[in-house]
Amino acid sequence: MVPKPLKRVNPQRSWEGLTPPLAPWILDYIHSMGFEKPTPVQKACLDIFRGNKDVVVEAVTGSGKTLAYLIPVVEKLLRGPEPAKRHHVQAVIVSPTRELASQIYNVLLALVKFHEASKEAIPEPKSDEKRPLTESPVVVPQLLVGGTVKAAEDLSTFLRISPNILVGTPGRLAELLSSAYVKAPASAFEVLVMDEADRLLDLGFSNELTRILGYLPKQRRTGLFSASLSDAVEKLITVGLLNPHKITVRVRSLKDGGLIQERKTPMSLQMSYILTPASQKIPALCQLLEKSEPRPQRAIVFFSTCFAVKYFSRVLHGLLPAGYSITTLHGKLEPQVREKNFERFVNATAPTVLLTTDIAARGLDIPQVDLVVQFDPPTDTKVFIHRCGRAGRAGRRGLAVVMLQPGSEEGYVALLDVRKTPITPLESPSISVTDSEVDKVSAKIRAQAQSDREIFQLAQRGFVSWTRSYIEHQASSIFRISELNWEDLAKGWGLVELPKMPELKGLNIDRSLGLGIDTEAIPFRDKEKEKKRQVELAKWKAEKENRLTAADAAGEKKRKNNEAWSGKAENEDAKLARREKKRRKREAAKTSLMSEQEKKEQAELERMIAQIREKNKTAAALGPKEGDDEFAGFDD
Repeated sequence: MVPKPLKRVNPQRSWEGLTPPLAPWILDYIHSMGFEKPTPVQKACLDIFRGNKDVVVEAVTGSGKTLAYLIPVVEKLLRGPEPAKRHHVQAVIVSPTRELASQIYNVLLALVKFHEASKEAIPEPKSDEKRPLTESPVVVPQLLVGGTVKAAEDLSTFLRISPNILVGTPGRLAELLSSAYVKAPASAFEVLVMDEADRLLDLGFSNELTRILGYLPKQRRTGLFSASLSDAVEKLITVGLLNPHKITVRVRSLKDGGLIQERKTPMSLQMSYILTPASQKIPALCQLLEKSEPRPQRAIVFFSTCFAVKYFSRVLHGLLPAGYSITTLHGKLEPQVREKNFERFVNATAPTVLLTTDIAARGLDIPQVDLVVQFDPPTDTKVFIHRCGRAGRAGRRGLAVVMLQPGSEEGYVALLDVRKTPITPLESPSISVTDSEVDKVSAKIRAQAQSDREIFQLAQRGFVSWTRSYIEHQASSIFRISELNWEDLAKGWGLVELPKMPELKGLNIDRSLGLGIDTEAIPFRDKEKEKKRQVELAKWKAEKENRLTAADAAGEKKRKNNEAWSGKAENEDAKLARREKKRRKREAAKTSLMSEQEKKEQAELERMIAQIREKNKTAAALGPKEGDDEFAGFDD
């Protein structure tokens, strides 16, 4: 038998085949990380960005963009004839989130520690000594992120270690660069990198980016890196880059019929969808974790809002398959907690599920994520591929599943196909949820809500925030609020009652869901919280009683006032009688002063007046005579 020839690696596609060649210490780092050959984006970027050229790089998520710009940046800082002066910045790397900035910093730190001079120059983390000057160029990075460290502490660290490369989020970078102690002269500054450039602008960092660009010299190298380029990024290209080279790396797949289709995600990532009513989503998630082969060690579940993450992180304990732990990551967590939870998930040795929002959708290189589940499809369809891209990174196989409700949401599949992000129905593992499973899960969640008012309140807030997010979907023709089945949604969320929302007005929906649960009687499990609630409830009831008592008193006063006026009306006859009596008395006094002749004349006048009055009275009783001018209506 003739042996098969050994497969040869094309030298031009290896790390050693790059021109100019990489430094031995960089190759040592690359091989220690197990990277056998550069990815397409790394090969294209290293060929261009290592020279004096600006680049705009658009490549699929998980393609190795971080190393594609870190190697050229480090090389630019080390190729100078002499080291940078104290407090002179040579490079800036901007990231949209703390987590991504920390990740970039850690990769950079691991890389430069293979460079002996830089390794010796980097101070110990908690050292108070100033960094000594070196005779040869070195790379000393500093991480700048808000929340965990105050701006004054960042400046103090900068003055002590004198870094020449800054990695951070826009706000903190702009704040540090504004200091008079920080210098970025044209003679020293080399390169600016914006990672996830479209996300930087989507999150509203345009003002901070403008400030950063104002502090940096125009004569510099600039690199924009992202998985997708928006119109805003195109505008930024025209402002901040000089004749940039655009590098676009696509993945192509063979569709049915022999057509070649471009993809925005790596081939190692399987993207699928399942059609499931809202009430079946949690049982379907449990089956995905239980049936997937191999069993996922790290899984990420995306929700649309922070309150949804907070709620489901409480109720999913005891519902997920045995052996899985839960951690969370969302924007309402304190920075220290976010950092701690992220590290816990990255370094987890046991099966772990990360419940998160879109804060974890971009840029984060979490190793060995086997499964991504989009419990809620993203509001922005561009975020879909970034969510999926948390799995299937660096050639590792991964599965991404989005849950869609039957009906108009099925149109999301066609929309993604148009946007070159094709998804297929999930065939393996097979998901089948029964009514008994749905009832069992819903009952367990409702039992938790009835035993702890905190969970009940989280459910109400989470459901309202989810509804608002659903209304804000960019694909409003697909995600229609009018087609939602509110009772089924309430069952899926395990609600004991639907919250008061304007979206439910006029729908003739029983907010109590027919459960007959007295939600006011649900106590806090925390005894101190419940004690405080009872005190506040008693105070509220007392104030309500006082308001009712005050209202009754006001009503009584008003009634008495009305009675007083009624009494006056009843005594009117007595007043008239007294007035008549006084009148007669005055006339009697007046008559007593008249002469006999005057008395006779007065008596004759009163007799004549009496006759006229009697005549008028009789005429009024008989009615008008014939010929009188009286209106008798319109003629026919």
